[in-house]
Amino acid sequence: MTNQNPTHETALAFRALHIPGRPLVLPNAWDTASARLVEEAGAAAVATTSAGLAWDLGTADGDRLDRDRALGAVARVAAAVRVPVSADIESGYAKDAAGVGDTIRAVLAAGAVGVNIEDALYGREGAGDGGRGPLRPVAEQAERIAAARAAADAAGVPLFINARIDTVLRGAGGVEETLERAAAFLAAGADGIFVPGVVDPGTVKSLVAGVEGPLNVLAGPGAPSVAELAALGVARISMGSSIAQAAHAVVRRAARELLSAGTYDSLTGGLDYVELNTLLGGAR
Repeated sequence: MTNQNPTHETALAFRALHIPGRPLVLPNAWDTASARLVEEAGAAAVATTSAGLAWDLGTADGDRLDRDRALGAVARVAAAVRVPVSADIESGYAKDAAGVGDTIRAVLAAGAVGVNIEDALYGREGAGDGGRGPLRPVAEQAERIAAARAAADAAGVPLFINARIDTVLRGAGGVEETLERAAAFLAAGADGIFVPGVVDPGTVKSLVAGVEGPLNVLAGPGAPSVAELAALGVARISMGSSIAQAAHAVVRRAARELLSAGTYDSLTGGLDYVELNTLLGGAR
């Protein structure tokens, strides 16, 4: 019998977008306005950026935002667009695996059908605290991913779990260590692997060959083009916080120019008021 649950069907549609060589391209959003603009630009899905979302809520990135506030923002994004939404939930907004399961249930209630779960440690749980190092132990992280998988399966939703591995980003290992973690996380129930910080074509190619699942890379200035990454076999390309950073840079430039020179050149090229008002004020 076909499952008629709309969330189930949306999750399947999102899952199907991860094709090696024909990657899902995600210009990450952080609020309803950016999500609507990303959708209007033609994105097949919207993914949140935890950094951009945290900044929008007045909090620093890095496991400092509480679950309710974070997923409240995700719910607003999901309600604002028609395409599937994937939520960056940092390390799961929870201290233990059971808490990660609770987070996943809240993610589904918010309307998202995908998540990023990272293996980095921050703050009191992070590097320098008891010698635990910059990443969670593999077994601990695998347990958290397994809890996420179990919670989604119990809800009957084929949630796409993208396991983020911060070996390269945090200088905690190279390709070999990354592949070891990837294998463990996929075995625990992850659907894809996200390795930010990797842009060298040779390294990307090695990861594509060694990961038994869709590979997500983080792109931006200095990275290979979408076409080049596609040719290497990448299945998902995201921008992380870079679009939010660029948007906030405009705010700072415009404010400084206005308050110092008394001019307005930084605002050249802004979106038309009527166009933006119509897009954001229209019905979903």
